[in-house]
Amino acid sequence: MKNHLLLMLLAINTVSLFSQEGNPNTMSVMINGKEYKTEPHRIKIGAYGYITGNAISPDISLRIWLGSFDGRDLNEPGTYLVIGEDENYKKSDSINAAYLTGKYKGIAYVKYVEETKTPRMEYHVGESAYNGETIVVVNGPDGYQDITFNVTLEGSTWKEKTSATAFGGIGRLTNKLQDKAVTGATGFEQNIDPEGAGYKKQATLDIIKLTEGKVKIKL
Repeated sequence: MKNHLLLMLLAINTVSLFSQEGNPNTMSVMINGKEYKTEPHRIKIGAYGYITGNAISPDISLRIWLGSFDGRDLNEPGTYLVIGEDENYKKSDSINAAYLTGKYKGIAYVKYVEETKTPRMEYHVGESAYNGETIVVVNGPDGYQDITFNVTLEGSTWKEKTSATAFGGIGRLTNKLQDKAVTGATGFEQNIDPEGAGYKKQATLDIIKLTEGKVKIKL
């Protein structure tokens, strides 16, 4: 099995080198004061499109969604009001009042996931909330989109459930190693989010500060 996994990693890495050649997309941000740099990509998860920047060792995903106030994907220049994931934002008097000022092109949601115990046994997760923060999008004449942000995330820790480890056995471990290989080799996240995947959210909560965030990505 080890030899098979090694061959798969080598094959995927070879493909990755060709796919990344000539792609100048960049992402840089200070995460709780520590610099994080990676190459971002546009991805589709379910019905929604995201800009995502990933890394390995540890596995990290920083995901940004931009949309209209009624929840549709939006990829246009302007200022976006940062909100949480909760669909009830439409019922919030404060969010509605802010949006009705006309200052905002749309809304934005940000999620950060970091593996804190390998192989994908524990995670640190951060999700944006409504704090009056914004993300600014500018379309440049060079055909690239420049995105800047400073966002405060509500942090939580997640641990793999004992039942998931026990009943998943070697098959679950193999799947996690394969997912890590795909994420690392291609730059596209592969099952990196713990929510709904056999993990339990812990009582410990904290804050994750994203500052000096900059993304440059092909339109």
